Amino acid sequence: MLLLRLHSAWRRPVYLTLGAGTVYALDNRFNASAIARSARTLYSCALITADYKWNFTPEKSAQIPELHERVATVMYNLFTRNGGLYIKIGQAIGANAAFLPRPMQLKFASLFDDAPQIPHSEVLSVFQSEFGRPPSGPGGVFEHFDEQAVASASIAQVHKARMWPEQGGHWVAVKIQKPAVAKQMEWDLGAYRVVMWLFEKVAFDLPVYFVVDFVSDHLRRELDFELEAQNSQRTAKFVAADPRLSQTVYIPRVFPEVSTKRIMTAEWIEGVRLSDRDGILQLVGQLPGAAKPLRGGTRAIMEPMVELFSAQMFRWGWVHCDPHPGNVIVRPHPTAPRRPQLVLLDHGLYVQLEDQFRQEWCSVWEGLLAGEWGIVEKVTSNWGVGMPDLFASAVLMRPTRLGRGRPPRDPRDKRLKEMLEMTDYERSVHMKARLKGFLLDTDRMPKVLIFLVRNMRMVQGNNRSLGSPVNRIKITGYAASSALARSSSWRDTYHHLVFRFVMLSIDAAFYLSKARQWVYAMVSGQAGMGFEDEIERSVRGLAEKSFGMEVGEGVFDG
Repeated sequence: MLLLRLHSAWRRPVYLTLGAGTVYALDNRFNASAIARSARTLYSCALITADYKWNFTPEKSAQIPELHERVATVMYNLFTRNGGLYIKIGQAIGANAAFLPRPMQLKFASLFDDAPQIPHSEVLSVFQSEFGRPPSGPGGVFEHFDEQAVASASIAQVHKARMWPEQGGHWVAVKIQKPAVAKQMEWDLGAYRVVMWLFEKVAFDLPVYFVVDFVSDHLRRELDFELEAQNSQRTAKFVAADPRLSQTVYIPRVFPEVSTKRIMTAEWIEGVRLSDRDGILQLVGQLPGAAKPLRGGTRAIMEPMVELFSAQMFRWGWVHCDPHPGNVIVRPHPTAPRRPQLVLLDHGLYVQLEDQFRQEWCSVWEGLLAGEWGIVEKVTSNWGVGMPDLFASAVLMRPTRLGRGRPPRDPRDKRLKEMLEMTDYERSVHMKARLKGFLLDTDRMPKVLIFLVRNMRMVQGNNRSLGSPVNRIKITGYAASSALARSSSWRDTYHHLVFRFVMLSIDAAFYLSKARQWVYAMVSGQAGMGFEDEIERSVRGLAEKSFGMEVGEGVFDG
């Protein structure tokens, strides 16, 4: 009897182990480890939730920085180990990293979309699936195809190829979706949904779940390369129709005849990526090495960039949401080799603005810059957003206090303690209360704001990295004002005159900053602090004063 019981006792764990091993092997072989990735996510989420529930207390206030550090490490390890769509999800969360504890800011800042390339056998399988033939060789899709990828990211990698002579013989960039991504997508998005729900309802008590459907929908669209090709062609038409941008910006041609949902072929462009700061400075003659440096310096690069994304937001209502420096190439203009031309890549992530929202967005921008409380408050309250001052600072990326039309300050609107006197626990509680006061009604909030603010932060970061050669706020402000539908009433005329006066003062501040930057460089021999650096420093101070957040340098780069 004892032997029978022992036999029964050890059989269960053995069967359980064999069953788990079988599921793991099948999941790994046929499902791209989607189940294992989701299990890893839920386990990490459970660890984070339990850690906060047990250790985020007034009694353990001194240990809260260590708590944030542990959680940041768990999240970073999860995103990097799972890879694939998790990198995109992590970047979506990191778009608002400024509202996260400092350890998370640092971790998300290092979450780059870079990944090892897949083996050539998997590339062959994608081509066979999409075209029924190999990428090159007899009967191949291309005359020549480099087996080594020139770039590899979380969901795709890019190879250089040459089309057949009868197709024009063009050198092209072939973007190939990694086979595992499609299998993992719905599992990953399901896990993302569960995690955000748990973070809102169980762990952090913050409104974060409201963005899940919007972000998930756009991540799905990024996996449809036919849609990306259409996005690219639509943007190219907008650019071509603009007399100024058509001379300074280029969108690579797409070849639909050799593109599918998982493979996209576009014109190969030689140039220097904006992420290569030294290469850009060399290209414009600010570092030695260029035989014929491009004219206009970094200003000739950043001015059309700010104009391009301003036109997208305020005139076209069609916005590229991933303008990080790796997606912008600078090259000599093909017909005017001494002038720079921007080449915009990666058209997978766009948002379409409804015309009413676009007009409201223009109105808000002009109201923000003119300091008109009433204009901004009217629009933002309809959007379910509170605290117009804070909204203004987040959009303009500079500390802003709206004045004209502002109601008298409520005497109850005073902090009980100065932020510096608060414990870490009290600061966190205060920050949550402020965020809830900011996001009053997430059902009404236009979700596109998430991507618009991210877009502007990236453009600001690009300008900052090149030494702030242009007045980004001035260019963006005038673009918003010129796209605004106006009446001929005296009130609109007055508001516009106030706006123009404020823009003059902003321009004066910009040139004063340039003068200080030049003097510092002349005296010290080192690059001085630019206009965007000064703005970022001020915003970091505002974040600490308003929320008790310690914001790291560069977190506003997006």
